[in-house]
Amino acid sequence: MAMQHGSNNLQMVDKLPDLESPAPEHIDYSERSQWLRAAVLGANDGLVSTASLMVGVGAIKTDPKAMLLSGLAGLVAGACSMAIGEFVSVYSQLDIEVAQLERERVGGEKESEGLRLPSPFQAAAASAMAFALGAAVPILAAAFVRTVKVRVGVVAVAATVALVGFGVLGARLGRAPVVRSAARVLVGGWLAMAVTYGLMVLVGSSGI
Repeated sequence: MAMQHGSNNLQMVDKLPDLESPAPEHIDYSERSQWLRAAVLGANDGLVSTASLMVGVGAIKTDPKAMLLSGLAGLVAGACSMAIGEFVSVYSQLDIEVAQLERERVGGEKESEGLRLPSPFQAAAASAMAFALGAAVPILAAAFVRTVKVRVGVVAVAATVALVGFGVLGARLGRAPVVRSAARVLVGGWLAMAVTYGLMVLVGSSGI
């Protein structure tokens, strides 16, 4: 009986979890959203807005340079706008978090551990670079095409491929459903280009 009891104890010890073994690494994917929002969404905004702008100009202008100039203007203006907007937004968030830390210090409360304060300058630079990257896709696609109508189609095709790529990339990094994410981004981009093209055709046909 004693030997059987000891054997049972050994079996129970073997079944106990190894407390010294390292715990499985836990990845907080919500933390990635802080830079994914500035990168993937910035690139998507640059792609959609610039492609829509170029397609709209191509709907009423026959000059091949008009589309490229409009795309370049959209790239510069959009990158500056994204950088300024992101800077103001993140700086406001920084002010709120710093004020909260100061209240905790004055009140004698335990300060939040592991808190990483956001950088407005890094966020602004990331947004501007991401927007410029996305905007460069339709500009480069149209740079080597002389015929306006063909150029419009090339811009639309290049934007479609890039939209799918950005949608898949964002879904992979954020562990979101790939098909649903890519489809949502693609349909949104198509809608923006179609609305811009259609409205510009109406404006051009009205003689305004």
